[in-house]
Amino acid sequence: MNNLFTIKRPSRLRAVVATAVALPLLALLAACGSGTDNKSSAPASAPSMAADSKAAGLLPGSIKSSKVLRVAIPTNEPPTQYYKEGTKEMTGINPDIARLIGDALGVDVQIEVANFDSIIPGLAAGRYDMTVSSMTPTAERMKVLNFVDYLSIGNSIAVGKGNPVGIKDEHGLCGKRVGFLTASYQLTTHVPKYNKECAGKGEKDIATYQYQDTRQAISALTSGRLDAVLADSPIMGYAATQNPQIEVVANYGVDPVGVGMPKSSGLIDAVGPAVAAVIKSEGYAKVLSTYGIESAAITDARVNFAQ
Repeated sequence: MNNLFTIKRPSRLRAVVATAVALPLLALLAACGSGTDNKSSAPASAPSMAADSKAAGLLPGSIKSSKVLRVAIPTNEPPTQYYKEGTKEMTGINPDIARLIGDALGVDVQIEVANFDSIIPGLAAGRYDMTVSSMTPTAERMKVLNFVDYLSIGNSIAVGKGNPVGIKDEHGLCGKRVGFLTASYQLTTHVPKYNKECAGKGEKDIATYQYQDTRQAISALTSGRLDAVLADSPIMGYAATQNPQIEVVANYGVDPVGVGMPKSSGLIDAVGPAVAAVIKSEGYAKVLSTYGIESAAITDARVNFAQ
């Protein structure tokens, strides 16, 4: 594990929100791989809620029988998802919300740790039932997955302390060396738009560098191999509180992120009302409060609302 910053109980990062991560369908289907040890136990302190009998009654027969929901989530992305230091306990915003969904459905949640770009192929292959991984519902993704919104979050740009290259916002990334999470929404959706803007100004495209987790990108930034990192706001905000070598110079954009599951699974019938129950629960409010992202709360668990 790369100890760029010590994982502690996250401090309250008010007004910091994060964007979902996405990638084109063909790249998703071609990707493969997962974490070396891809099972995670649950912290005893995770918030909980009562079961919703109506939602639970709509589960597919296989999950009713097994009473287990296999949920794919990446790691090394505090405070959204990470191992508690020195343990195999997965904690963070996404694992906590996944467990609340499991509570609402009356099943156990088995978190399967996977690289972000391997999640959709894993769902297609039947290795996972669902993902809670800050994934934006895009039209391309919705060709193979159903989605239910559970948060609304945005983007941040981090640079070296003192901002040596003078980046002020996303419009100043032309020609810069910028790190991204592999297959992220920022990389696959924002960068093509920004590069068109660069071309219009007669400037070079963004030099993009991809990493399997944001910690790797931050390491490249602090070692001088990158000029900036563009990623989810809670991740960048938390990293800046833990690492004195970086600072956040821009927070912008807000988009919904959704729980994703294969269209063929029939799981959407149960997960839709379960997520609707979760976002009205005290447990949901507690999760967001714990990690200081109350502003990311939503009130409508929209189904298949493409971005």
